[in-house]
Amino acid sequence: MNKRERFLGALHCQPVDRPPLWLMRQAGRALPEYRALRQRYSFLQLVQNKELATEVTLQPLRRFGFDAAILFSDILVVPEALGQPYQFRDTGGVQMDFAIQGESDLNRLRWDGFLGRLEYVANALRMIKKELNGQHALLGFCGSPWTLANFMVEGGSSKEFVGAADLLKREPAVMARFLERLAQATVEYLRLQVQAGADGVQIFDSLGGLLDDHLFYEGSARWIVQIVRELSPLAPVIVFSKGPRNRWEELLASGARVLGFDSTTPLAKARQLVPAQMAIQGNLDPAVMTTTTAEVAAATKEVLDQINGRRGYIFNLGHGLPATTPLENIQTLVETVTTYPWQN
Repeated sequence: MNKRERFLGALHCQPVDRPPLWLMRQAGRALPEYRALRQRYSFLQLVQNKELATEVTLQPLRRFGFDAAILFSDILVVPEALGQPYQFRDTGGVQMDFAIQGESDLNRLRWDGFLGRLEYVANALRMIKKELNGQHALLGFCGSPWTLANFMVEGGSSKEFVGAADLLKREPAVMARFLERLAQATVEYLRLQVQAGADGVQIFDSLGGLLDDHLFYEGSARWIVQIVRELSPLAPVIVFSKGPRNRWEELLASGARVLGFDSTTPLAKARQLVPAQMAIQGNLDPAVMTTTTAEVAAATKEVLDQINGRRGYIFNLGHGLPATTPLENIQTLVETVTTYPWQN
């Protein structure tokens, strides 16, 4: 069983010799070889050049031998392709060229031909697929329509994303049309990734937890369900929503192959929630990764103890890897997972 076979086996809830392991986006930014590239190239240059995107995608695999690679890219490439460019602020975060504040701003977006402007993503995936040579699984990803809408309405990063929720309450019909178009664009974008070689795709609903309970379905889950329904005949879909609290029913009903959990939900509870035919992904607290090797090993073992023996489990963090993570902590995590006495 090679690493790709192990990952795909767990994804389909088949018995495997140990839990497959990969780390969510940003795994590479703790690496000195990535920082060396960032001294020479901008982030967007790394994303948009297939050779550079391939190199950054493969860097974590070379060091740590993860079972799967995830495409080096960014969720905001979709808004950019729609005609809403962004740049990185000197103070951190991103700034978009304009904010979506109503119908007139929506009319500035260029929906026609947007997929052609994302061909560089497909080119990178094809190159990565060739380099992996069938030994590791390859994952693509996107932001959920709700998460994308938050950045687009806010006009970039924000400490408090409030604009999209306000627009949803104030002009629900306008917001519904906007989210529906984003959902369809996302389907086309993910289909492009699968056709270019991705073994599966993950939807990052990173801002889903911002929604009040009574708005979660209309704002986020409804569109995730639509995307999964259209994509699942083509490839497995992993759904990850950060901070959804008590709204798991909508996500469980999405039809996703895998449900990812952030660090706020113990895997013992996730195990009770998720049916046997759906895989679970998660969910070590990323903050642990900046502590000591002993703490990383103990916390990783605690996560594995809660889920041990469950067919259909993929080890991951509860969100992105902190940039300040010591390399020895990542290695400790890998060794703890790969040597854990897993029960089939």
